[in-house]
Amino acid sequence: MEEEIQIPRVKLGSQGLEALKQLPREKVQVATKFGIIRLEDGKYGVRGTPDYVRECCEASLKRLDINYIDLYYQHRIDLSVPIEDTIGELKKLVEEGKIKYIGLSEASVDTIRRAHAIHPITALQMEYSLWTREIEDEIIPLCRELGIGLVAYSPLGRGFFGGKAVVESLPTGSRLAMHPRFSGENLEKNKLLYARFATLAAKHACSPPQLALAWLLHQGDDIIPIPGTTNVTNLDNNIGSLAVKLTQEDLKEICDAMPISEVAGERNTAALSKYAWEVANTPSK
Repeated sequence: MEEEIQIPRVKLGSQGLEALKQLPREKVQVATKFGIIRLEDGKYGVRGTPDYVRECCEASLKRLDINYIDLYYQHRIDLSVPIEDTIGELKKLVEEGKIKYIGLSEASVDTIRRAHAIHPITALQMEYSLWTREIEDEIIPLCRELGIGLVAYSPLGRGFFGGKAVVESLPTGSRLAMHPRFSGENLEKNKLLYARFATLAAKHACSPPQLALAWLLHQGDDIIPIPGTTNVTNLDNNIGSLAVKLTQEDLKEICDAMPISEVAGERNTAALSKYAWEVANTPSK
């Protein structure tokens, strides 16, 4: 499980946990997730049974040494468990005061609707960036219909718009080397898109990651990007995206410079593709 503070988004190590204790609890919003498990063969699986939901929540509360979690996400959807069972247990945790709000990640349209009928879903975490825009047709309209905020993960295309594998080499042992969009002919094709996008960023007097984030920030106040970095310089650069103002003509030009039809490679590795939102439907209750 991954423990983190949202706003700002900081993964909590031992030092982070100590810092959390020094801050007024009501001034910090804590979000964490459950659901992804490591199987005996080393591969990943997903579990969303009610007993596992409670077990994970109790374990997170203990590790974080807090009385409640502000936002608790189901990290991926368990395709073998009716979503009503999973959300039903989360609803009990809300009623017990152990969590405040419920979130989902990579959930299908049907799963979101069924989950929301059991208890309001506050946030939906989905991959969304200039080169991953499939959720615009169904998921974003549904979120706006139901009043669900959308948290955009990998808003910089897993670092692509920051120049990973393009202007800088991937770190030794990086898992991105196995990612479809960062390997082989796909990478060479995507490098051409990056060059075109970098030229457009220069036109707007900003860096490519700033332009990518600015585009996302202009998609609506209900869409919150969560770029991750361990580098203070990159953090400052990301914050600079707030100063980039774009017109409707600019937004169209940006989309035209990064047409989805020209992005080479699937957005997921084979291991995660079976848990992608497009197929994240659960059995009927």
